[in-house]
Amino acid sequence: MISETLPTATAENRFIRAKNLMAAMVGFHRGLFLIAVSGAAVFAVATVLSSYGVKLLIDEVILPSFAEGTVGFSMWASVSGLVVTIGLVRAVGVVVRRTYAGKANSSTAKSIADKALRHIMRQPPMWHRSRMTGDVAARAGVDTDAAAAILGPMPFASSVIVLLAVSGVWLIVTDLWLGLFAFLVFPLMLATNILYQRKVDYHYQVAQDELGALSEAAHESFDGVLVVKAFGAEERETERLAVISRRLRKARTKAITLRSTFESVIDAAPSLVNIAIIAFGAVRVRDGGMTVGELSAFVFLFTLVSLPLRIVSYLFSELPHSASGWARVQQVLQEPLLSAPRDAINRTTSTTVLPSGAAAVHMVELRDVRAEHVPGVAALDHVNLRVERGRTVAIVGATGCGKTTLLHVIAGLVPVSRGDLSVGTSRVGLVFQEAFLFAESLRYNLTLGAPVSEAVIADALRIASADG
Repeated sequence: MISETLPTATAENRFIRAKNLMAAMVGFHRGLFLIAVSGAAVFAVATVLSSYGVKLLIDEVILPSFAEGTVGFSMWASVSGLVVTIGLVRAVGVVVRRTYAGKANSSTAKSIADKALRHIMRQPPMWHRSRMTGDVAARAGVDTDAAAAILGPMPFASSVIVLLAVSGVWLIVTDLWLGLFAFLVFPLMLATNILYQRKVDYHYQVAQDELGALSEAAHESFDGVLVVKAFGAEERETERLAVISRRLRKARTKAITLRSTFESVIDAAPSLVNIAIIAFGAVRVRDGGMTVGELSAFVFLFTLVSLPLRIVSYLFSELPHSASGWARVQQVLQEPLLSAPRDAINRTTSTTVLPSGAAAVHMVELRDVRAEHVPGVAALDHVNLRVERGRTVAIVGATGCGKTTLLHVIAGLVPVSRGDLSVGTSRVGLVFQEAFLFAESLRYNLTLGAPVSEAVIADALRIASADG
């Protein structure tokens, strides 16, 4: 049975849960992800080099032009060419990262959805009867998208490791004390991330569950719209959906409130540190400890580094959402495959000898059959029926006496809990009273996509008296 609630992550398993989630998502399309990470690494190195280009541009071109009134063309051309080249390389890194991160995200979402749908389609009808269609659809739809959403910021966030390593060395080499001061923002952001994770996990799990509940209720309402109208239950149904919508809105509002507060702190921290860097850096320039170009490059680099740090924060903020979606998908994937009732047809559970040979091929026979929708509660009991080939038999009775259940038993859609069922070797098809058409061509609705010849289609239409 699919669980309706998810366990709240504790401080001990939160890191393991995030690590397993990221490893699982990357594992679906590892090649695309590695290309995206490579592009992000190129971007990180080019970002640090661009700050060095800014330093050269200010110290070797701009300041000398003010002090001396002119600067050599070779110096101007070489420095400008270096800055432009670094910018182009950085742009290439951005394009590669964004392109392949997007491909990894969409491809992974599709792969997860396909995997979930394949597992769902392998389950017998009795499994589907015990689940709400809307909840199953949500787990194979919006939850798969939520699970893969973490792949969007992951390549960019991974480049922060390279960026921090290279920029850290450059900042400290440029000015030891100012570089150490600049890195004070990182423990602050890490502490904020950890606090955010602890606060928001539960609210994202609740929001994802409520989204599934709303989808489940909506599908249920659409499927039973005729029943709702027949019993005049429109107001009750509307109120039921409104209650679920309010719960979803409340859960999402709490999660988004925490997320907006978190992102505001993350946005403010680098800006405040940048102001302090400019103030202390101005003192260092005045005392001759560093040049104007070095201070400008320092501020420029820290400003560039702060954006990837925000992406890391975004990754942390996306983790609870993705983890909740992935947990709900896994609950479907971990459901054991049930045996189909059709597999038990023509298998005797008693000492009674079922018909064999030509008699079995064209005969439907039930002997002392019992069927249950709810364990222990008989929908059919002690049913004996024999239908020979060529006969047209009408099953009649009061509403709720089990006519539809009997047909479902014969078609292998409902399991037999006792007795023997034989339908020979002929295929059994169940035709419902309600018409249903897919949004496809008439041919597709006749063949359901199977490679069927025109002659077979014409013969089927003739048998159904639908050939005009």
